[in-house]
Amino acid sequence: MKIDRLLSIVIMLLNRDRVQARELADYFEVSTRTIYRDIDAINRAGIPVVTHQGNKGGVGIVEGYRLDRQVLTLDDMVSMLSILKGVNATFQNRQVDRSIEKLHALIPADRQGEVQKQISSLVIDIMPWGIRHQEEKIELLQGAIGDRFLIEFSYRDGNGARSRRTVEPMTLIFKSTAWYLFAYCRLRNDFRLFRLTRMTELTLTGIKFNRRPGQYQHYDHQCTGNTRMIKLKVKFSAEIRHTIEDYFEESFLKYQENGDILAHFEVPDNDWVLSWLLSLGNKAELIEPAEMRVQLQEKARKIEKLYQT
Repeated sequence: MKIDRLLSIVIMLLNRDRVQARELADYFEVSTRTIYRDIDAINRAGIPVVTHQGNKGGVGIVEGYRLDRQVLTLDDMVSMLSILKGVNATFQNRQVDRSIEKLHALIPADRQGEVQKQISSLVIDIMPWGIRHQEEKIELLQGAIGDRFLIEFSYRDGNGARSRRTVEPMTLIFKSTAWYLFAYCRLRNDFRLFRLTRMTELTLTGIKFNRRPGQYQHYDHQCTGNTRMIKLKVKFSAEIRHTIEDYFEESFLKYQENGDILAHFEVPDNDWVLSWLLSLGNKAELIEPAEMRVQLQEKARKIEKLYQT
């Protein structure tokens, strides 16, 4: 949109001494002629833009001209920059880049160094260490949400059943340790949550849809399939105390005289918790419920049988 582009150009020029027209044209994916028309419009609006000649020439705003910075405090801008840069660490978004550029322009030159130090003291990066394999999928989905395009993909649910879905993408969500897509599923005729790691053969159809009323928070319980929760009582070995304290709040834990930890907590009633407990080996013992303890014993016997020679 032209107004947004004009504002973005002003912000970029405020943040730099001068910028070449070709650089602006490439950044906004327009012609240099369009950029010069934009510069003329900015001048007519009363913002003094001048042209510098020579090898290091370009366009720039007259020295001393600044936007009003009183709306946001410096701490406000540091917080916003930290969050925006964390978002862009997950997937590159040009609009977020522009927002970062605008915020930087509102910071006085003599305080830029101070701000950079504060930003480096708080880093928000929600992607796992060394794993960036979902970036392209996230970028495609974000574009589909913004442009309101239907998408198609093959999906494997938590029980391993596969199906082909056509959905109206609405919201990308990072919850706990995984990315999800909140969308209206045309196969189920209802809102659903789809885990990105279970989506394959993702295709952008190019077919438009009208966004339906509805937000992720209102459908959270339905989208998770009304999963039954189950209460567990587990004894953890003192050897993995620090690992367990990373998982649970102190209120869930009771420390025994020998250093072991007794934990009471709720989890979804599915195979995930059994697999997690098995991964802890002899460092965790499921005490309750009794029926899940039997299931765990059966799984352990099958594993033992698999490795018998």
